Amino acid sequence: MEDKRSEEEKILNDYKCSLFRSDGLKKHSTDYLWIEFNEDGTFKEKHKECAIGRSLILAPFNPFFVWQTTGVTEIIEEKENYTKFRTKNSEYKLIIK
Repeated sequence: MEDKRSEEEKILNDYKCSLFRSDGLKKHSTDYLWIEFNEDGTFKEKHKECAIGRSLILAPFNPFFVWQTTGVTEIIEEKENYTKFRTKNSEYKLIIK
């Protein structure tokens, strides 16, 4: 059976979060985590909050994840269900449903 919802309706209903990069890239996911690494680059800990040095990873949480950012270098703006941040490479907006 064909799904007749618009792409926007599907995104709003099927995903928990949306990530927008300043160059126009858009990624949508059912979940997200902020991950912290040890000095040697190995995994240290996972978090639900953004912080300097953490990377954002979008679900699924396995080798086939949707997207992973480099470490956060600046948190530009934070409010409920919204974080605008800069990494070593780009600027992003994360919107949580």
